[in-house]
Amino acid sequence: MRVLVTGNMGYVGPVVVAHLRERFPAAELIGLDSGWFAGCLSTPGPLPETRLDTQHFGDVRDVDASLLAGVDAVVHLAAVSNDPIGHRFENATDAINRAASLRLAASAAAAGVRSFVFASSCSVYGDAAEAARREGDAVNPLTAYARSKIATEDGLRQMALGDMTVSCLRFATACGMSDRLRLDLVLNDFVACALSSGRITVLSDGTPWRPLIDVHDMARAIEWAITRAPEAGGQVLTANIGSDAGNHRVRDLAAAVAAALPGTGVSINTNAVADARSYRVDFSLFRALAPEHQPHVDLHGSIAAVVHGLRAIGFTDAAFRQSPQMIRLNRLAALMQGGWLAADLRWQAA
Repeated sequence: MRVLVTGNMGYVGPVVVAHLRERFPAAELIGLDSGWFAGCLSTPGPLPETRLDTQHFGDVRDVDASLLAGVDAVVHLAAVSNDPIGHRFENATDAINRAASLRLAASAAAAGVRSFVFASSCSVYGDAAEAARREGDAVNPLTAYARSKIATEDGLRQMALGDMTVSCLRFATACGMSDRLRLDLVLNDFVACALSSGRITVLSDGTPWRPLIDVHDMARAIEWAITRAPEAGGQVLTANIGSDAGNHRVRDLAAAVAAALPGTGVSINTNAVADARSYRVDFSLFRALAPEHQPHVDLHGSIAAVVHGLRAIGFTDAAFRQSPQMIRLNRLAALMQGGWLAADLRWQAA
């Protein structure tokens, strides 16, 4: 089996590559990444890319069709990855997350790729705090990032795919330890606050709902998706990926981290303007389709893994929210300030 993983040098990619290498030791694994976050390593030891057979550097907006020759499955992770970046770089978010994704899928279908896995997001539900949302329910994307994800799903459903199976995986909010850890994700942020300052600062009023999934369970779901037959969900499948037990209020996440690290204080901004991004999600379809690939890592396991990983690298930076190392928007801003990235997020000579 030959698998192309785009965006493999981000937060989720190293975990996915490690999982696929373990599960399919004889597979040919190929990475494609722009390298924006290549230097944002958060673990000691060999580069995670040593698990690949080949690493290509390139912009997903400019993929040469020859890269898809003989590929059996594409795992498409490459994206402008969160709401703050999407807000600042709205045009680039659409160009990368939607337009480039659809071009890549069309090229993959033309090349005879068997399986295309698109990393979508439960954030497409937006403001939906009442009943847990199912795949057929109305979506309410509130940000450029969320809009780009649902627009890509819509485009994939309208595309002539030949024999290619497409899996649009609406992932819950990612958390957990990775070789390129992000601290701009809610649970990881709370752990970093607790370790570095002994106090968790919740910027919202703590009431929004967030479903969580550990990155290692994301990798398990991707393994299932690249091997699923079209009879298991249809040629184009949209599925919420996570577990019902993973639906939490933000204030409860802060409390769980504080309980795991005794002595941690919690400060919640009860006067904050209500965060409209609040949604609970129903994961029953995924549970029915992939009973052997359900999440294994619970909230406490994710917290423990991030605590262990940050302690292993001596993390003590109480000002980490301003750092370019584990905050993705700060990293892009630093590259732009140095003259390395243009406003459209393309590399340029400094």
